[in-house]
Amino acid sequence: MQTEATRLFSQDVREINLIGQDTTCFGEDLGIKDGLALLLERLAQIDTPHEKWVRFLYCYPNKITQRLLDTIAAHKTLVPYIDMPLQHASAPVLKRMKRGANGDIFLRLIERIRRTIPGVAIRTSMIVGFPGETEQDFQALCQFVQAAKFDRMGVFSYSDEDTSASFQLDGKVNARTIYNRQRRLMALQRKISRTRNRALVGSHFPVLVEGPSADSDLVWQARLSTQAPEIDGVCYVSDAGEQPLRAGEIRTMRITAAHDYDLTGEIIGAPPPASKSHAPLVQIRPGAYHEVPHLP
Repeated sequence: MQTEATRLFSQDVREINLIGQDTTCFGEDLGIKDGLALLLERLAQIDTPHEKWVRFLYCYPNKITQRLLDTIAAHKTLVPYIDMPLQHASAPVLKRMKRGANGDIFLRLIERIRRTIPGVAIRTSMIVGFPGETEQDFQALCQFVQAAKFDRMGVFSYSDEDTSASFQLDGKVNARTIYNRQRRLMALQRKISRTRNRALVGSHFPVLVEGPSADSDLVWQARLSTQAPEIDGVCYVSDAGEQPLRAGEIRTMRITAAHDYDLTGEIIGAPPPASKSHAPLVQIRPGAYHEVPHLP
């Protein structure tokens, strides 16, 4: 994978995302301890003439080691971003999901992550309406989310599929209750996200320019390193400065306004030297071959 990443970076790729059902298990089948940390360290050390970002997605909380956190903190190339789908915070619900831990254990892990990696963004996903989830369980989840103050969070409604093990569980939650719980939890997260975004106003951050917004060709959009592609918010460019923007370049943005999930800002400073082509993003699944998309 290091060879493939080197090739991609040499072709002007700015960002590589490593994706797996549980990337923290990388190397375990080969008996390699701390395999993901070792891989990330090697990717971070690839020499390139331009700034690069490396991110990994989807990790189980019980596999997040201190070695992994220290590795992310030690390398600027490794973006400060942790995506760990916790699913719930109530111990009884997690047990029925065949998961361990509880909200208190998760809070201690979150505190350790934030203490180790300055400026880290933590994303998670939750499921509401899992069979057996009581109103007390849901309230425990809401209290946990309020305490954790996640930077990003998705909330999914449980769907009863006859091919899943949970289909056989009793205590099914009715559709109306599931819908209301999903809305209530997302409303809580929306307030948290807005508050965290407002704290960024006035600050300067590197952003990866993606190109014209899908909403309007008159507005360009970019992403912070703490905004993963397609699943998180974006940064809208209100002022591109005196130099034209090019998709794939990394520029500096001053955040001027905050919204629930997105940010608005102005580009400051001179652009980097022009290169032959700009391929801002490649997503890698271990073992797969990926063509590099070239943008105009």
